[in-house]
Amino acid sequence: MPIYWLSDHHYEFPPQHLAEPEGVLAVGGDLTPERLLKAYSIGIFPWYNPGEPILWWCPDPRFVLFPDKLKVSKSMRPYFNQKKYKVTFDQHFESIMRACGAQKRPGQKGTWITSEMLEGYTRLHQLGYAHSVEVWEEENLVGGLYGLSLGKVFFGESMFTKATNASKFGFITLVRELQKRNFWLIDCQQETKHLSSLGAESISRESFLDTLERNEKNNTLIGSWAKWRDEG
Repeated sequence: MPIYWLSDHHYEFPPQHLAEPEGVLAVGGDLTPERLLKAYSIGIFPWYNPGEPILWWCPDPRFVLFPDKLKVSKSMRPYFNQKKYKVTFDQHFESIMRACGAQKRPGQKGTWITSEMLEGYTRLHQLGYAHSVEVWEEENLVGGLYGLSLGKVFFGESMFTKATNASKFGFITLVRELQKRNFWLIDCQQETKHLSSLGAESISRESFLDTLERNEKNNTLIGSWAKWRDEG
């Protein structure tokens, strides 16, 4: 199948089912808020290496977490019972993105979180669509994650950890908060053992896109989530 080059002047994407087997759908374009919001609303996200054109993906199957299927292992429960870490929301978005970019990952050289990505998602954060979760051990930032929210779907982008289970602590806290607000789905994009252990699962692209189509009728919680707190 051909890979489509995007126009610099229009925000339209080709049909999602035309993606390559590995998930690549289109190349080019930019990371303006308008294009990013359009892409996520129809199940497409950017992922590419520094110095290369922007690649847009829509994989099949899609790895997601239904909030009511969250799994909290016995080993994690003492962390919450003892209030091992403190969690905040939308306090240090750019710092979280930079920390995610600096996280060393097996088989990965460098980072896909380019300066262009940093600028694009920081702009979405300023507009109230992108959000960060910060995990603290005393005064030290030891973990966190970021993503964006549209309707009742949260699109997770990346996470990092500098202390044992800090990223899991932040993710579980986020999911519990999303449960309170009746979110339908958390998009994890592609499968990892880390997220699988928390209850994430694969669904077909068709099912994922059907959910996003229904999600268009839901209002988005635009603005800062800084007042959100996990009540345990």
